[in-house]
Amino acid sequence: MFESLSERLERSFKILKGEGRITEINVAETLKDVRRALLDADVNYKIAKTFTDTVKEKALGRNVLTALKPSQLMVKIVHEELTTLMGGQFVDIDLKGNPAIILMSGLQGSGKTTFSAKLANMLKSKKGKRPLLVACDVYRPAAINQLQVLGEQLSVPVYAEPENKNPVAIAQAAVKYARQHYNDVVIVDTAGRLAIDELMMTEIAAIKKALNPQEILFVVDAMTGQDAVNTAKEFNDRLDFDGVVLTKLDGDTRGGAALSIRSVVDKPIKFVGTGEKMDALDVFHPERMADRILGMGDIVTLVERAQEQFDEEEARRLQKKIAKNQFDFDDFLAQIQQIKKMGNIKDLAAMIPGVGKAIKDVDIDDDAFKGVEAIIRSMTPHERANPSVLNGSRKQRIAKGSGTTIVEVNRLLKQFDQTGKMMRMATSGRGKMKARRR
Repeated sequence: MFESLSERLERSFKILKGEGRITEINVAETLKDVRRALLDADVNYKIAKTFTDTVKEKALGRNVLTALKPSQLMVKIVHEELTTLMGGQFVDIDLKGNPAIILMSGLQGSGKTTFSAKLANMLKSKKGKRPLLVACDVYRPAAINQLQVLGEQLSVPVYAEPENKNPVAIAQAAVKYARQHYNDVVIVDTAGRLAIDELMMTEIAAIKKALNPQEILFVVDAMTGQDAVNTAKEFNDRLDFDGVVLTKLDGDTRGGAALSIRSVVDKPIKFVGTGEKMDALDVFHPERMADRILGMGDIVTLVERAQEQFDEEEARRLQKKIAKNQFDFDDFLAQIQQIKKMGNIKDLAAMIPGVGKAIKDVDIDDDAFKGVEAIIRSMTPHERANPSVLNGSRKQRIAKGSGTTIVEVNRLLKQFDQTGKMMRMATSGRGKMKARRR
């Protein structure tokens, strides 16, 4: 996401490289390029101009510290202003209420139904909630079925009345059902349209009045650019929603909506959809997004994702095995599964500062581990637990069974051996540190 904008901004800052100090002339040239970059990313013209004017004022009014070069100071100021532009601080959703009611709004095709399921999955897996999905799109033929299929995949109940064409009555009945079945969050998926129309607005306003939800989220396709901003304004005028959800931010999007929408409607962006999978949903942190735009990575989100998959007891068990040199291919396979659960491999790598730019043209397949997994799964339980027994004939059988070659099997064995050595070194290093503290 934001790859084009990141590249353009990086080029803009190069104008100041080699300069001894910030002057009105060199800062004007840099910011002219920054403004062009923002406009090319589909940021609203007035917002782009106000942004660069503010940056210029701050840059000229601030002395360059001896520890900072002019280009570094400019990056720092732009980072601060980007963070402010996107809301400044993270704003969480309101889950108070018994049950908490979350109402979805947006145009047809914006991704409301998919997002509703993703949110239910996030609340269930990360917050221990018992969500209920409610099918209130009574116009799109496949909408109810789509929500039911997604709910089944996630083991999340879905309330639907396929024969009922009154969304207000369905929503009210769903809340009553949730109370009876101890569902503490109700997520109401409403109908979208191909364009904003009075009927749709009146209908969703009636649902809002009947339910009095804790949260109204406006779901918008980030690929629609400035149209997304205009639509958000119209919805906000009628619904006074609580937050924005940007979907398809992983696609071929210039990202202008994310940078404009907060200023226009004065409502926080709360979530961003970053892929098709049900766990491809990120909570929106303005400062972290500014880090990504400026190519600084997002190490905090990377650590958070790792912690979500981290099992403390399993880690202790693994540490003991490593210390005793008993780390085997079953353990190796389990570690691969944990990494895969964290998300798209290229996206994860891009969160490491400096790596994103280096790998932007590298095609990293989501199935990068497929060959490794096939090789391990072609081993017998005895071979997985005792890699040292793998001789020539066993390797040949494994290569044939996994659809790979002897070279690939040998490469994996070498990598496994190196990984084991590194883990033992790390473990013994921690042990020495503990001993010194005593």
